[in-house]
Amino acid sequence: MARYLKTGKAAAELAESDAKVRTTVEGILADIEERGDAAVRELSEKFDAWSPPSFRLTTEEIQTAVSQVPDQDLEDIRFAQAQVRNFAEKQKECLKDLEIETLPGVVLGHRNIPVDSIGCYVPGGKYPMVASAHMSIVTAKVAGVKHITATAPPHAGGPHPAIVAAMYYGGA
Repeated sequence: MARYLKTGKAAAELAESDAKVRTTVEGILADIEERGDAAVRELSEKFDAWSPPSFRLTTEEIQTAVSQVPDQDLEDIRFAQAQVRNFAEKQKECLKDLEIETLPGVVLGHRNIPVDSIGCYVPGGKYPMVASAHMSIVTAKVAGVKHITATAPPHAGGPHPAIVAAMYYGGA
């Protein structure tokens, strides 16, 4: 007979937990919608103890962060991104536009058109999840997205250098 060491939560308990999370998130989003950057700054101070003059990194801050990453890590980032880019390009080659006249005057089809801009979130609170930058930023770049904005949580009082490097080399 099977003996379970750990069981899942009951559906009612999960529903209650989900409702609490939903209420919290809805409140946060409403506050940001109403107060904008002031709310974001307040939340950053509350949850991350981080309040930089600007959340947008300057070119100098990006270069400083990249210079802090060991050469081997930078090489690994470039290698991983080259692999992701190569596969994304091969995937894109499979996506073909289609236009066909099914009846006289009836033209059907589809076109693959990238969105104009996207936002990419790269997790990194405890550990830098640089692969998230590769998989979101690099693939968007290959798809033809013109404007890519990337964000990540602070790590030890500021942006994690490896994440910044992955975002930068990825094209954000």
